[in-house]
Amino acid sequence: MEISIKPIVTEKATKLTEALNRYTFRVSPETNKTQIKSMVEELYGVKVTKVNTMIVRRKRKQRYTKGGLIKGTTSLWKKAIVSVADGQVIDFYSNI
Repeated sequence: MEISIKPIVTEKATKLTEALNRYTFRVSPETNKTQIKSMVEELYGVKVTKVNTMIVRRKRKQRYTKGGLIKGTTSLWKKAIVSVADGQVIDFYSNI
């Protein structure tokens, strides 16, 4: 099982970071909270105090094309909101 973790940088996630020092990540659906905590601490060198997770469900999508109507769904994924200790920050743009 390969664990993937990607930061989510949206307007809503940025407001959450500025107000409450929480960071949002897109993680593999089979990972648990302890794996997410250890991965964030290892990658970013911060002390994680709390991890909240939620499963983002599939959404139905359809589009009209020259060949007819195409129906499908988006993929299922898991979102993790990680609280970091006071005074610590994660810089997503340091690797650019």
